[in-house]
Amino acid sequence: MPMLQTDDGVSLHYEEAGSGTPMVFVHEYAGDHRSWEAQMRFFSRRYRCVTYAARGYTPSEVPSDPAKYSQDRATDDIAAVINGLGLGPTHVVGLSMGGFATLHMGLRHPGLARSLVAAGVGYGAAPGKTAQFHAETDAAIARIRAEGMDKFGKTYSRGPTRLVFEEKDPRGYAEFQAQLCEHSTEGSALTMNGVQRRRPSLFDLEAQFRAMTVPTLVIAGDEDDPTLEASLYLKRTIKSSALLVMPKCGHTMNLEDPDAFNRAVLDFVTQVDCGRWTNRIPASLAGGIIAASEK
Repeated sequence: MPMLQTDDGVSLHYEEAGSGTPMVFVHEYAGDHRSWEAQMRFFSRRYRCVTYAARGYTPSEVPSDPAKYSQDRATDDIAAVINGLGLGPTHVVGLSMGGFATLHMGLRHPGLARSLVAAGVGYGAAPGKTAQFHAETDAAIARIRAEGMDKFGKTYSRGPTRLVFEEKDPRGYAEFQAQLCEHSTEGSALTMNGVQRRRPSLFDLEAQFRAMTVPTLVIAGDEDDPTLEASLYLKRTIKSSALLVMPKCGHTMNLEDPDAFNRAVLDFVTQVDCGRWTNRIPASLAGGIIAASEK
């Protein structure tokens, strides 16, 4: 079973397919390395693709020390995968929790990122939502520990932003739910507390995002309400970004609509690789509605 070591000594399981320009996939809280199978099969025809199970998700190591779980650790683990496999500058594609870590790659390790895809990001980030997010995560942590993930996973998978997935693809949803229920109870609780609950709000990082120049694609599902405001904010703040909103789509867009997701990401990385991805035209931000500024 392929494993690599992080800088702080945690073993991560990874899977690899294809050859060429590298691409790393970073999973969400409710997923794991298996969540990217449709992307691994599609992109490995053209790219060297890597996916891995985050710390706390078997068969990766599940550290018992709460200090081993944080937003910075999650971000640095992407860097550890890139460096450990000698990938060099890499297209990084992340969903939700993985999308947050992907964005932080652009802030902490921009030299390792060829491009960033941040999908489904924004839970708890919107102004005025912090207290609600903390209360809901605290309640979830308590239930994880009391019930175990084999039971709580069935509740978590029924969140409001995942119902459209079940509606459009019951078979795919059932597989997603079954895999979620297999997650480590301890790892899930520690990840929820250390990474999810304690991460900084995206809105508190405005100055850093305004200075970021890594090509970035933000993707949101139009039925993933907690991410829409944050996605618009990121588009307006990161000058090297674009925003795609996928119709009739919830939080798990790479599983719900894999063909549309894959084609959008392929178009993005192709533009990046051929040097055609450009920053926002400054005059388009001048504030005019009809006429552009003449300055």
